[in-house]
Amino acid sequence: MMAEVQEHNGVREFAFEKADFKKVQQMLFKKAGINLSDAKEAMVYSRLARRIRALNLKSFNDYLAVVGRSESELEQFINALTTNLTSFFREPHHFTALADYLAQHPNVTNIWCAASSTGEEPYSIAMVVAEAFGSFKTPVKIIASDIDSKVLAKAKAGIYPLASISKIPNERQKQFFHKGKGANEGKVKVVDELRQMVQFKKLNLTDQNWDVKAPFDVIFCRNVMIYFDKPTQLNVLKKMVGMLKPTGLYMAGHSENFNMHTNLVRPVGKTIYRPAG
Repeated sequence: MMAEVQEHNGVREFAFEKADFKKVQQMLFKKAGINLSDAKEAMVYSRLARRIRALNLKSFNDYLAVVGRSESELEQFINALTTNLTSFFREPHHFTALADYLAQHPNVTNIWCAASSTGEEPYSIAMVVAEAFGSFKTPVKIIASDIDSKVLAKAKAGIYPLASISKIPNERQKQFFHKGKGANEGKVKVVDELRQMVQFKKLNLTDQNWDVKAPFDVIFCRNVMIYFDKPTQLNVLKKMVGMLKPTGLYMAGHSENFNMHTNLVRPVGKTIYRPAG
């Protein structure tokens, strides 16, 4: 409790110098390819101070030494520093485009959601696929990956606040969600048939090898490239486009623009691309 009071009064429980922040930035970039903005210093302190406390350590230096030698703590470190903002049918034009694509390409078999976070995005994809085929049993395999093991656990569980589906039409709510009662009031759970359409796995996009099987008809990789530097972005884009079918679609985030990479992709809609070849 004293630690909370000290922080509230502007006195930090642990010393946190610029050099400590730089070390955190370097480690996150080296291990996950993520560029951490200088503006995130306060966020880094508050999130990692919890881990220092939990491990009964004395300083950031001690903590980073543990991260350097422990795979499990490296996972906690990455989980703590990755931001997971998502919602059902976020950037809705992509899901309209997916529905159109499925209508025009009845032989779709493989969709990859490459930054699945807590699951709202891949479940939105699965809803569109189920509607396109008029069934939960479809020939489409949906892979959903993320670097953060904690959000993947939430995604697999498929339990969300009731408010999170407020913008979804009633018909979809009834078909794809169970509303909690009693102790679970105020929550919803994705129906089992929809959950079974999605295969979740942990994957780091900056790793040399990805445990996913190409070719893909559609890849959703939205609002994750912004955390990478330009060379990493280009490398990831090249690999992903190389895993798409010639007529496949790449869905980017609203603040990501690859129009300049004309040798790799061509725009076919708002933040929607096709392989250039």
